[in-house]
Amino acid sequence: MSNHSLSAAQVAYLRSYKLHTVKIHLYRIGILCFFLILWESSAKLGWIDDFIFSSPSKLLICFYHMTFENALFYHIGITLFETLTSFFLVMSCSLLITILLWFSKSLTETLDPYLVVLNSLPKSALAPLLIVWLGANYQTIILTGVSVAIFGTILNLYIGFHEVDEEKIKLIKTLGGSNSHALFKVILPANRANLIGLMKSNIGLCLVGVIIGEFIASKCGLGYLIIYGSQVFKLDWVILSILILCIIAMALYGCIRLIEKKYRIQG
Repeated sequence: MSNHSLSAAQVAYLRSYKLHTVKIHLYRIGILCFFLILWESSAKLGWIDDFIFSSPSKLLICFYHMTFENALFYHIGITLFETLTSFFLVMSCSLLITILLWFSKSLTETLDPYLVVLNSLPKSALAPLLIVWLGANYQTIILTGVSVAIFGTILNLYIGFHEVDEEKIKLIKTLGGSNSHALFKVILPANRANLIGLMKSNIGLCLVGVIIGEFIASKCGLGYLIIYGSQVFKLDWVILSILILCIIAMALYGCIRLIEKKYRIQG
């Protein structure tokens, strides 16, 4: 739609909205810059101990050395691979299991208390057991990431499936449709927003689960760098790894937001 087809009020609203968006971005950048300047100044002036709290300049030097001496991007790649694999398994397995539960009421009634109990378990306590049972390897760390999110996702998806208007399902069956038609024509389309919302929450949960696994039994990944750095008092490693995790979390969440925006445009 061109500006010529818009009213003066609509044009004014779009301009104010764009101005508001720019202001928000500038505020965010300003807060970040203020924090970095305050952090650096506090370390230089001795207000904080730069050995414990580090500083932006020390972290840049640390990033340079870790990139060329300690294969930093290899560790980042390992954590990303484990996180994305966990995320894919959580979403695909949760959707498949939820569909099976929706098709079979008896299966739902049988498994419901077990799903509730498994979802209530503290996953950080489950991780050491998984590593003892399955060994310290990529598969166990990925499974740890999966365990953090999968049970809650199944329960949320199942609730979403049953919140769909029953009249629409009855209409499909009245017209000769099957449960499969109801699933693909009504249930899944009605739960697309729910799926995207779960993706936004699960990408962070999977990252948390993977880091928990790397804390306990890994020789690579950002979780390993954090634990190793704290053990040998290389706190620059610890802080840098935490900041990189924050950037990864923001980037992954941003990718899900792009999918959400594309869905809204197509919808």
